Amino acid sequence: MITGDHKMTAAAIGKELGILTSESQILAGSELDKLSDKQLEKASGRIAVYARVSPKHKLRIVKALKASGHTVAMTGDGVNDAPAIKEADIGISMGITGTDVTKEASSMVLLDDNFSTIVAAVEEGRIIYDNIRKFIRYLLSCNIGEVLTMFLASLLYMPVPLIPIQILWVNLVTDGLPAMALGIDPPDNDIMLRRPRSKKEGIFSEGLGLKILMRGIAIGLGTLSVYALMLYLTYNDIQRARTCAFASLVLSQLSFVFECRSEHRSILKINPLSNIWLILAVLCSLGLLLMVIYVPFFHTIFDTVALRGIEWTIVVSMSLIWTIVSVFTTKKKRR
Repeated sequence: MITGDHKMTAAAIGKELGILTSESQILAGSELDKLSDKQLEKASGRIAVYARVSPKHKLRIVKALKASGHTVAMTGDGVNDAPAIKEADIGISMGITGTDVTKEASSMVLLDDNFSTIVAAVEEGRIIYDNIRKFIRYLLSCNIGEVLTMFLASLLYMPVPLIPIQILWVNLVTDGLPAMALGIDPPDNDIMLRRPRSKKEGIFSEGLGLKILMRGIAIGLGTLSVYALMLYLTYNDIQRARTCAFASLVLSQLSFVFECRSEHRSILKINPLSNIWLILAVLCSLGLLLMVIYVPFFHTIFDTVALRGIEWTIVVSMSLIWTIVSVFTTKKKRR
């Protein structure tokens, strides 16, 4: 808290709000003048309340906090707050009582002058960021699986496991519908208990890139394994083996989408009904898959055949194996 009030007044307000504790300190502007920039930088971590400050003091405080590695948000409404707001990583001005100069210098304007709006904005930002990571994790893993299936098959001189119309169907239906549903997934309960992310953190941080690669490889190898096994069991019935590979790829992706809902909790810890749109997207994709496999009209278009019970057993077993493994290997991380 940075205020122009007297030190005793500032201390009383700071204690009432819970900002000033037994472990923190209060510093007056006259005391701040006696500190060098380096000394202020070292002390900034312990000081919770600044009293009797001038505009130049505010600017020094913001610079000291930034120099010590903090991401600084500065709020204000008057003209004298503009330099510090401009210097801060996130300058926040008041929309009702704030001056035009302060609004121009800020990166965020609180239209209702309510600080709780900042909290709501942070929460919404974290939800959007999490859902972007879910979206990317799902789509990239699935695409890696598709590419790997085709690449390895050609490398091993096997017949093409998927024809273009099947790949297009997977990209439009299996990838598209669940991915859009992930974009509106509700947040984890602890989303506001997490520590802030580093400004240098990339979208693939916390091992997301490795998770995408490993799951893509698993989807690709699983699909190719089903294809190779069915070629062997059906004595090179390419159409039947191709249908099994197509179904295996779709089911692998549809089971994987539920894993993408959280990077830190297993499927068993997440309420499946909390995102009804995802359930509907998966059911819609499954219905369309069965239609392509069992409606004769689509057999000539998608080069598919009706699968038997034993074939579905192989397809479902291979498709769900990695999802079952993830249930028992996912551990909640402390953040």
